[in-house]
Amino acid sequence: MSDNKSNTPRGNKPIKIRFNISWIYFILLIAIGWMFFNQGGANPQKEEWADVQKQWLAGDIKEVVFIRNEYEGRVTMRPERLEKYADKFAGKVPEKSPHFVFLVSGSFNAEEMFGELNAQLPEDRQVKVVIENHESWWSVLEWLIFPLLLILMWVFMFRGMNRNMGGGGPGGPGGIFNVGKSTGKLAEKGDTQVTFKDVAGLYGAKDEVMEIVDFLKNPKKYTALGGKIPKGALLVGPPGTGKTLLAKAVAGEANVPFFSISGSDFVEMFVGVGASRVRDLFRQAKEKAPCIVFIDEIDAVGRARSKNGGFSSNDERENTLNQLLTEMDGFGTNSGVIILAATNRADILDKALMRAGRFDRQIYVELPDLIGRKEIFEVHMRKLKLADDVDKEFLAKQTPGFSGADIANVCNEAALIAARRNKESIEKQDFLDAIDRIVGGLEKKNKVITDSEKKVIAFHEAGHATTSWLLEFAHPLVKVTIVPRGKALGAAWYLPNERQITTKEQMYHEMIATLGGRAAEQLIFGHISTGALSDLEKVTKQATAMIAYYGLDERIGNRSYYDSTGQQDYALTKPFSEKTAEIIDEQVSKLIESAYQEALRILGENIDGLTQLANKLIDKEVVFGDDLEMIFGKRPWVKEEIDFPKESQQTTDNGQQSESTEENLV
Repeated sequence: MSDNKSNTPRGNKPIKIRFNISWIYFILLIAIGWMFFNQGGANPQKEEWADVQKQWLAGDIKEVVFIRNEYEGRVTMRPERLEKYADKFAGKVPEKSPHFVFLVSGSFNAEEMFGELNAQLPEDRQVKVVIENHESWWSVLEWLIFPLLLILMWVFMFRGMNRNMGGGGPGGPGGIFNVGKSTGKLAEKGDTQVTFKDVAGLYGAKDEVMEIVDFLKNPKKYTALGGKIPKGALLVGPPGTGKTLLAKAVAGEANVPFFSISGSDFVEMFVGVGASRVRDLFRQAKEKAPCIVFIDEIDAVGRARSKNGGFSSNDERENTLNQLLTEMDGFGTNSGVIILAATNRADILDKALMRAGRFDRQIYVELPDLIGRKEIFEVHMRKLKLADDVDKEFLAKQTPGFSGADIANVCNEAALIAARRNKESIEKQDFLDAIDRIVGGLEKKNKVITDSEKKVIAFHEAGHATTSWLLEFAHPLVKVTIVPRGKALGAAWYLPNERQITTKEQMYHEMIATLGGRAAEQLIFGHISTGALSDLEKVTKQATAMIAYYGLDERIGNRSYYDSTGQQDYALTKPFSEKTAEIIDEQVSKLIESAYQEALRILGENIDGLTQLANKLIDKEVVFGDDLEMIFGKRPWVKEEIDFPKESQQTTDNGQQSESTEENLV
């Protein structure tokens, strides 16, 4: 016995062949195919009896089988004579017999007729004749077996679908073709190579998920004191901040199996598939415990259920959600299975899903700050060949508001740019060009722009630059260009201040700087253009947020009509009266008009500097912060030790604008 054990490789298990209902479908399909393709052997051609007689006398026929009770004759030709009749088979001579069939009347005397024909042939050319009767029951069976097979297959299909997709119990086979089985990807213990070393910049979130790792490694440490291990944690944050990466790092650090599935994978066109997949996923998780189940984009299946069942509801999605709620509640406290989920729409999730006992913790994964961005750059630069002039701190200052995914894209784009320029290493300028490419789009220097349009664009961008430079709370300008990028005809780069809170004066100054482009067009040319579409869109949203959301208007007062739950978007009525709506519209118009008049005043007082800056833009196409300092002098509100970067946040004009790097205003 010991010898046998020693010779058996460790971990090898005997192969068990289990019966699966899919085998029945496979067998039925083969049977139907055989019946379809093998009825009657070959596909014989019909012939008249007169033509068969000519073939008989020509010595071309080898055998004739005559079925007396069906008045049918089946003719097999001599192989060497088949080519003679190739035209009757559309050029393709059949390999199987019979080759021809003929029908006769009831008065046909087969023995006499066939005997007379054979008597006219030499002995070696005579035809073999077989006369027989077909049993009637076999003919009936032959006609019934095909529909019977179809009925059987239909019954088995619907039984499987009903059992395993509609009302099946847990752990079922998964329905026809296993459509009810979970599509989650399983990473076995040790397969996940991601650790906390690969996660940078997420300080608070990393600390919280590290506790989950400790729960999985040392559960007795907490249960000994009577505590319960959390069942689940919900990762909430903007796209690209590293929620999925955090979940993988937890699995890698804990060294446990890791199930990953998307919320949309539960939703299918068949009724009951979502619920069946939820059951199957949790069944597998219990078998692999301790383990982690990660559901990405859980808002696809966990959206809040409608109170009105007949309006904007999806029974299949709600059934899937109900099954998910049941399964998450069904876990014991010491099951060793922890549920992690990620979403960027936590406001629309069902309250039953968010309660303690299902998701005990909500971990907020925010955009990285300055130090976090530096660490993320260090992570993504490990495999890059960098030049000596690459400064991670400088690049971190250039990318306020960038997520981890954005920074990864910057590093990759910089490598592509350096390779395109045939460099042996990635230089600082390659990173700056990559930031420009990502934020503003590709330069289109060959785009045809008339001189008059170029002049309007130059003064528009100069208006933005002038007002932002002369206002205290506006973002300091870094670079202005009139080279078309993407869909934009011109662009201005700013270095936004990373604020945690924003005052009314700061928002007002930003509105003035945004309207500086249109104000410059009005002041210089006496008319305005469509190039300020993005500017108008931004200031309208900003003014509406100031009045209706942040309570920064005297007439509206300290009231906010912002709905943090996200349900206001689906409401048929507004949370304020028509009179209040008129006041909000009136105050928004006043605020925007006040900012516009202030922009006109500032540009009118500094029209010489505005003209000088615009002419320099027309001449050089690109103007930096140093050029503005030479024209307007140093900004009195900026500390002297601050070094102005060359590239950063961008706003564009002609209907397109990059996202704000400040807090979301709407």
